Amino acid sequence: MQPIITLTDTHDNDACKSIINQLNQFNSVSVEIMDYRPLAIIVENHDTGETLGGLLGFTLWSVLFITHLILPESMRNIGLGRRLLIQAEDEAIRRGCHSAWLDTFSFQAPGFYEKLGYIVSETIEDHPSGHSRFFLKKRLFKINAAN
Repeated sequence: MQPIITLTDTHDNDACKSIINQLNQFNSVSVEIMDYRPLAIIVENHDTGETLGGLLGFTLWSVLFITHLILPESMRNIGLGRRLLIQAEDEAIRRGCHSAWLDTFSFQAPGFYEKLGYIVSETIEDHPSGHSRFFLKKRLFKINAAN
């Protein structure tokens, strides 16, 4: 049988679901727990309900993966980003996670994450051109309620 191979810049939802399901089945042979769970922290305008920013990610295999974190310029450098990140980490710990991972670019906020205990584990230079991409990780620890 000769397969049909199609290159496209659009996603067919059924095809994507099939690919993901096949990979999940393949992975389940080696990894018993498929505990993917989305995580979102939304920042809204109190008066209008408009979404102003927030944090998106997911937990899987005892790790928090942060995929997006954005706040409007007017809400930066006041501790709100730190609050969102800590809230995500606390929820990840409740879900049984031991680590957090994320990536950011040199024109974004690598220093912000490093101040909060993230360590650069990999750097890709000139990606995108003239910038660097950083992959960061952090070990998460359960907070002792007695302290």
